[in-house]
Amino acid sequence: MKNTLLFLATLLISLNAVSQDETKTTNNNTPDDIYLNWYNKSPMDDTIYGAEVDKAYNKLLKDKESTTVIVAVIDGGIDITHEDLKDNIWINKDEIPENGIDDDKNGYIDDIHGWNFLGNSKGENITYENLEITRIYREYKDKFKNIDPKTLSEEDEKLYDIYNQARLIYFKNLNEALDYKTRMENFEKRFNDSYDTILAFTNKDTISIYELDSINTDDAKIINHINYLKRLFNNGFTSDVLEKMKGYSKEKIEYHLNLDFYPRDIIGDDQNNLSTPYGNNNVYAPEAFHGTFVAGIIAAKRNNGIGINGIADNVQIIALKVVPNGDERDKDVAKAIRYAVDNGARIINMSFGKELSPQKQLVDEAILYAEEKGVLLVHAAGNDGFNIDIVKQYPTKNINDVKSVSNWITVGASSMNNDLEFVANFSNYGKNMVDIFAPGVDIKSLAPESKYDIANGTSFSAPVVSGVAALLLSYYPELTCSEIKSIILNSSLDFSNTKVYVPSEYSIKRKKTKFKKLSSTGGIISAYEAVKLTEEMSK
Repeated sequence: MKNTLLFLATLLISLNAVSQDETKTTNNNTPDDIYLNWYNKSPMDDTIYGAEVDKAYNKLLKDKESTTVIVAVIDGGIDITHEDLKDNIWINKDEIPENGIDDDKNGYIDDIHGWNFLGNSKGENITYENLEITRIYREYKDKFKNIDPKTLSEEDEKLYDIYNQARLIYFKNLNEALDYKTRMENFEKRFNDSYDTILAFTNKDTISIYELDSINTDDAKIINHINYLKRLFNNGFTSDVLEKMKGYSKEKIEYHLNLDFYPRDIIGDDQNNLSTPYGNNNVYAPEAFHGTFVAGIIAAKRNNGIGINGIADNVQIIALKVVPNGDERDKDVAKAIRYAVDNGARIINMSFGKELSPQKQLVDEAILYAEEKGVLLVHAAGNDGFNIDIVKQYPTKNINDVKSVSNWITVGASSMNNDLEFVANFSNYGKNMVDIFAPGVDIKSLAPESKYDIANGTSFSAPVVSGVAALLLSYYPELTCSEIKSIILNSSLDFSNTKVYVPSEYSIKRKKTKFKKLSSTGGIISAYEAVKLTEEMSK
């Protein structure tokens, strides 16, 4: 039983790490909903360790005027018609809607609210993609098959290094995915055996954990089946979890790690040519949970009596669809950053990442372009429980071994309580690579079709920081992106000496450390302190 429960725990963790959008969808917001807007609350005023957004508005900004700030959300699509977001969606006024003409001559036809880099002009769109390790291994496996690395040219040595990293990670992931599939199938078989046995014994069509308690029998086999099911149900197992387990396994094997799966053909672009036009203006299709959730944290309409309160009260969101179910492509990321900069975004939120970046130069050039134009980039640290000072994640603020850009903030995830679980167990961390932490556990935000959801992830910590940055820029438009970064980091609430668990999703015995060892600031973001510091600087 111990091994079964450990496997179940690992499966549940895996599902949470891969699909941080997991939990219930609801349209009901009640006064006792502890998750509603908690990221806006204050440790001092509310004893909830949020970003002190409401406090900033109520005590420092209530008599001030704001200007509109454009924030680009590079993600997996946004429901721009959501009841709590539609008023804060960017509109390209230089483009005439749906006339089939590139009116503003920017290379994108009818880009009214942004652009979808995962589709084509026929309206076809990519849903699933390979992981980057799969794409790299597939591209170079024949070239480097049975080759002696010592015979390679300097240029091919670099390619071989990337290929070799990808090959090792690919087969590690593939073996884990196949093992997961086998274990999941065995788990399902055992669960079904126990469940069907109890249904037959009780002559019922379905049975709950409460009904299991009421079964009286002296049959040892039946008692074992009952106890097995009770342990599973008590550890969070449901039929929905089983379906997600199966879906996760299918995605990994049939799409993410499948060398014969190549969806990019529908786009038909040259992966090495930034000037090749591609994509369409459908910023939703075919799926838009993640991006909608992210955009809601930044820009859901405040104090309108419905839904949630986003962080920035005068903001417009550019929707840029780049992230599929799988790994994003470097070229798409580079194109999206440039699009955002060219269309007036002052802040770009990027809640995505991967292990290798074969076209890193394209992304680096776009990041430098954003830096040159004074645009702040906010990036999620990732959800693997890794020290990313050691385990590299892309994209990154490091352009090369000696240069880091000044317009970049990396964000880890924190929870609403100041205890050993203050830092999310899934959050990546790093004294050098992670700048600050922000709320990212049990966050309530927007889901497509005017629904609401609760989810976890550094994906949702990054937009808290993007929202605070937009708030600052809205009320203090003279600030530069480097000043905003400095203000946010220097005004963070200091928890340097607070003892917390070191993030690690798969470790049973958790290690403790001081908060200051997990990021450069050792703190969490505070809109109130950021505004206060800005006011002091302006005197």
